[in-house]
Amino acid sequence: MARAPILFAVLCVVAPLAAQRALSGSRPNILFVFSDDHACQAIGAYGSAFGATPHIDRMAADGVLFAGNYCGNALCGPSRASILTGLHSHANGFCRNGNVFDGNQTTFPKLLQQAGYQTAIVGKWHLETDPTGFDHWLVLPDQGQYYNPDFLTKDGLVRHEGHATNVTTRLAIEWLERRDPQKPFVLMCQHKAPHRNWLPAPEELGLFRDRDLPEPATLFDDHAGRMPARGATEMEIARHMTLHYDLMVPPTEAERPTLSSLDRAWMSQRARMTEAQRAAWDAAFAAEDEAFRRENPQGKQLVRWMYQRYLKNYLRCVAGVDRSVGELRAWLDRHPDVKANTIVIYASDQGFFLGEHGYYDKRWMDEECFRMPLVMQWPGVLDQGRAVPQLTQNIDFAPTFLDLAGAPVPKGLHGTSLVPLLERRDVAWRDAVYYHYYESQATHRVPAMFGLRTATHKLVRYYEPEWNCWELFDLRADPDERQNLAADPAQRELLASLQQRLVALRTQYGDDTGEIAAGGFQHTAGIARAVRDGDGVRVWANAQSGFLLRTIEPVAKAAWTTTMRSLAARPLRNGFLVVRGDQGKEAVRGGIEFGARKLVLLMPGGTPARLEAPIEWDGASAVELQLAVDLAAGTVAVAAAGQRLEAKLVPRWKAIAAVGMGASNTETWFADIVAR
Repeated sequence: MARAPILFAVLCVVAPLAAQRALSGSRPNILFVFSDDHACQAIGAYGSAFGATPHIDRMAADGVLFAGNYCGNALCGPSRASILTGLHSHANGFCRNGNVFDGNQTTFPKLLQQAGYQTAIVGKWHLETDPTGFDHWLVLPDQGQYYNPDFLTKDGLVRHEGHATNVTTRLAIEWLERRDPQKPFVLMCQHKAPHRNWLPAPEELGLFRDRDLPEPATLFDDHAGRMPARGATEMEIARHMTLHYDLMVPPTEAERPTLSSLDRAWMSQRARMTEAQRAAWDAAFAAEDEAFRRENPQGKQLVRWMYQRYLKNYLRCVAGVDRSVGELRAWLDRHPDVKANTIVIYASDQGFFLGEHGYYDKRWMDEECFRMPLVMQWPGVLDQGRAVPQLTQNIDFAPTFLDLAGAPVPKGLHGTSLVPLLERRDVAWRDAVYYHYYESQATHRVPAMFGLRTATHKLVRYYEPEWNCWELFDLRADPDERQNLAADPAQRELLASLQQRLVALRTQYGDDTGEIAAGGFQHTAGIARAVRDGDGVRVWANAQSGFLLRTIEPVAKAAWTTTMRSLAARPLRNGFLVVRGDQGKEAVRGGIEFGARKLVLLMPGGTPARLEAPIEWDGASAVELQLAVDLAAGTVAVAAAGQRLEAKLVPRWKAIAAVGMGASNTETWFADIVAR
């Protein structure tokens, strides 16, 4: 169905502010309930008719809903990093899942500690390092498990029996019970749900079994009218959702030998359930699974079946999170002295596709995943049933919490306190929100992009060499974002105006990532920035094995040299020469791990896949590196700092087709590559 640019359905009549008081410095307790991938279109208060969120809907009716709230980078880790720091990804350094969060940087929990708050986090963390700034933490390792999850603690790994949503809620309440009642607190209760692969708790397994759920109008979208990468994206329900891992249909004996790694992961998740948990699961799904095998739907009917199974399990996970919100609010009801001075906040790290455009997952700047829910409730203090229409972002959370606590807000934060909006002050507010997504050529193959959204339009810049284009949408006339207007001559003036506004936003936030200005590289992956620097190129790789590759005339034997210098701005310190053959995308990487002071040769497949040797290096000097490949001899060799490594080349290349430079989660300077 078509959506208005900003859709919400809170109470039509707004109750007056019960007791006007200054919110800045009021020092409330902050109970921050945070979920993963919870789309606004799955929340009743935002217009959903699914009926999965009665407690969150009641929060909105009793409090304030932010109708135009957005993330700055629709991925789990980056959104969390922005919430902690009040900074966009390029400034806090966590641009994509797999980066390592710098726990030494300033975060709102650290500043609240200094302001006398107790700080605690329970649940999903997903930032690759131990939490800092928290008096108490129990967090899931990486994505965590739905059933019988392990939790990381200061003393090691501890397993808790039960469902992750229930366990996280219980551990959060246990901390509330034993905290110091003389101090204000901030508790971040962070749920895994409803993240893929959508394993509901036993309490919700029976939901939505009496009916089919409505399909979005764009379920069978062919992506015509949009940029070409849409067809290359790997998040279509029809083509990419797995039968066993995503949809939990038990494999037959004939299917077991050919299971993908994802489908095998579902079997291992099932194996970690207790006998009683597996029995409850099987009882809930056995009849559906049997009917599916018997009816064997094909074509669009298969897609419709997959959509129903996916969406119902997603909403069951959502209902579990909603139940958690109800349990936490009930705890406050039982402790009225605490409730009187507690602001309760519900949000999610980003939205999610629920079949719109045929998709699941997130990453794109589409409203379904760019937009994120935000609801606040503080009985007797905040308005009841009010919707805030201004454009807000997750970078605003940290300054808001600090403002409420009366703690100094550091200069240079990208976000702005939401307190004036909560107080209904007539203040100048931003006219656009900024977005930058980096995780290209990785999971789901969504290209890197940056852009802005105003109240009425959206402009997106795709900057990788393979996808060098713009998208422009009129959100009033085309709320489903199906018609790209960037090439429309009638929109030339609007396009230029929004492009100018985008440049201004990037300047305001100091974002020069997304510039691949080194020139001549036709293939990039995992590169946040590559800019000319003197007689070379400064490259920020924000992924494992990020690279810039230049297509060359195919050759069977060649050698290349460059000079590299380590820049210590990022967690790892390394750099490589990278060559790729004409068969597939396998690459050979030869280079230096500066932090470990090793010469390294990395090859796809074969034994060994990695060779290494120590080097002498003073920690600052530039080092010359040479990589040589001889396909006739089947050898590859790398040399630097008086060391040399050679290995047999396993890939069956007929020719070397591309050469370039690369690194992993680091910033490195390279001189121009020279063929020898």
